[in-house]
Amino acid sequence: MKNKLIKNVKQKFEELFSSPKVVVFSPGRINLIGEHTDYNDGFAFPAAINKGIALAIAKTENEKSTAFAIDKDESFSFYLTDVAPLNKGGWQNYILGVIGELQKKGIELGNFNLVFSGNIPGGAGMSSSAALENSVVFALNELFQLGLSKNEMILISQKAEHNYAGVHCGIMDQYASMFGEKKSALLMDCHSISSEAFQINFKNYKLVLINTNVKHDLSESAYNNRRAVCERVSKLLKVKALRDATIQDLNRIKSQLKEEDYQKALYVIQENIRVRAFMKAIENQDLKTVGELLYQSHEGLSQQYQVSCAELDFLVEFAKKSDAVIGARMMGGGFGGCTLNLVHKKELKSFKKEVSHAFKNEFQKDCSIYKVKLSKGTHVVD
Repeated sequence: MKNKLIKNVKQKFEELFSSPKVVVFSPGRINLIGEHTDYNDGFAFPAAINKGIALAIAKTENEKSTAFAIDKDESFSFYLTDVAPLNKGGWQNYILGVIGELQKKGIELGNFNLVFSGNIPGGAGMSSSAALENSVVFALNELFQLGLSKNEMILISQKAEHNYAGVHCGIMDQYASMFGEKKSALLMDCHSISSEAFQINFKNYKLVLINTNVKHDLSESAYNNRRAVCERVSKLLKVKALRDATIQDLNRIKSQLKEEDYQKALYVIQENIRVRAFMKAIENQDLKTVGELLYQSHEGLSQQYQVSCAELDFLVEFAKKSDAVIGARMMGGGFGGCTLNLVHKKELKSFKKEVSHAFKNEFQKDCSIYKVKLSKGTHVVD
C-alpha cells in the first residue's frame, strides 16, 4: 500500500512537472493511551503507523509555487511573497501554514512544485493533518538544505495548525509522525518534548481500528473549549499545566469549579497516571492490565471529558461484551473517528463480521475496519 502510494505520487509529479528531487513519506499516528494530555504538558503513548502521506517536490524557475493534491484532484498556485491563511482553505492552509511559519523564522525559500497523496482515512483521528504538515516541512528542509532539526520541524508544523488551520493542538501528533519507530510506541513527555521508545508485543492480539465514519461538527470548538477549561484550572492551581497537579491539589479548589470543569481536569490528571501504568504493563507484558486501562481511558473520555459520541460508545460497549477483545477505547480528538481495539488473532474474522453487522443495525450505516502496523516516522524515500 505504502509503495503504491509513493509510486503514484512520483508518476503524477513527472506527468505534471518533471522528475522530483525529493520524495518523502510521513506517517499518520495512533495513540495507544493518553488522550487530550498533550496540551496539558502531560504524557501520551503514540506510535506512527504504516498509513500516511507521500509527497514529491522539486525547485521551479516559475514565479509561483504550485501544490497538487492527487486525492482531491486540485491544483493550487501561490506567490511566496503573499502567504496568508485562506478563508476557505482546506489542505492548502496546511501547506501555506508551514511556509508562513518558516518565513516567520527568517528562512527564505525559492519557488517549488509539490505533489502529494495519502491513504489515511479522513476524519479517523489518525492525524492526516500532522502527516501533511510534517511531509511539507521535511521535504522543504531537504530540498533547500535548511538544516532544521526534527524538533524544530515539528514546532513549525504545530504552529501551522494553530495559525493557519485554527486548531490549538498539542504537539503529540506532529511528534509521533516525525519520530515514530518500527514496531514501537513512544512514551512521550509533552513538557520536555522528548520520548522513550518501547517495543510493543501484543502476543496473540492484533491492533484493530474501527472507524465510525462519522465526524460530528462539535469537534473544533469543543476541542478549543476543553483546552481553555484546562488552562483556567491550571491558573487557579497556580501551576503551568495540569501535568503538574495531583488529584489532592484539584480537590482543594473543587468548590471554585463547576462540576463539569472539575471532571474534565480530573480526567486529565487520571489519564496521565494511566499512561505510566500502561507503560509498566507493556514492560511486564501484562495484557490484562493493558486492556483494563484502555477501557478506563474510554470511560473517562466519554463520561468526564465528554468528547465521545453514541457511535464510539456503542463500539466500545460491543467490544466489552466480546470474548475476542481485551481492551478498547475511542482514539483522537473525539466526536467521531475510530476506536482502538485489541482483538485475538483467531477471533479476528468473526469479530469483524459481528461488529460490522451490529453497527449497521444500530446506525443504518457502515463502519470501516483497519489493521495497522507500527512504523518508522517521517523520512526520505528512494
